[in-house]
Amino acid sequence: MKIGIIGAGNIGGNLTRRLTALGHEVSVANSRGPETLTALVEETGAKAVRAEEAARGAQVVVVTVPLKAVPDLPAGLLDGAAEGAAVIDTGNYYPQQRDGRIAEIEDDGLTESRWTERHLGHPVIKAFNGTFAQDILDRHRPAGDPDRQALPVSGDDEQAKRTVRALIDELGFDTVDNGGIDDSWRQQPGTPVYGLRAGVEAVRKALSEASRERPADFRA
Repeated sequence: MKIGIIGAGNIGGNLTRRLTALGHEVSVANSRGPETLTALVEETGAKAVRAEEAARGAQVVVVTVPLKAVPDLPAGLLDGAAEGAAVIDTGNYYPQQRDGRIAEIEDDGLTESRWTERHLGHPVIKAFNGTFAQDILDRHRPAGDPDRQALPVSGDDEQAKRTVRALIDELGFDTVDNGGIDDSWRQQPGTPVYGLRAGVEAVRKALSEASRERPADFRA
């Protein structure tokens, strides 16, 4: 597939490495410009582009930037994506550590991905937000392996969710459907599933045990 990755930090960089290794055509962008991605391009064969070009023709777009940077992404970021493109949001809200206070999340109760979705103007699938970046490289396993790790996935667009789940399976991980974006609070920071390295049943159990109340460490 043609895949655009917006954000070349730990998650974006390691997804670039794995997806290119699997034979996908990857365009990757960051906030500092394509000339700063030379090493990643030389390592992976991905194409470095400006952020406004990353989604062009892409069947999957990964948005993996700090939450506070989402409103500053270029307008029309996803306009050139392929029809029916799946957009993955890996983001997390860290008000004390990085992002500052976001009233719509704190006061209005929006899930982090619903907030991001409104800024992007496109439905998103929440995935990889609680995944350790190094695990993308080191912990992938073939289907059926008893040690295969499972990742929760949330989203309202069922076709896009199927696309994302199939891609995650190809990357070497199982998935658990966590419902729609309004249910994605179950996988936000501070929940039992966040950072959990476990299989399908343990992930399902952790999702079921989540509390809607945001932990103190993740409130402004």
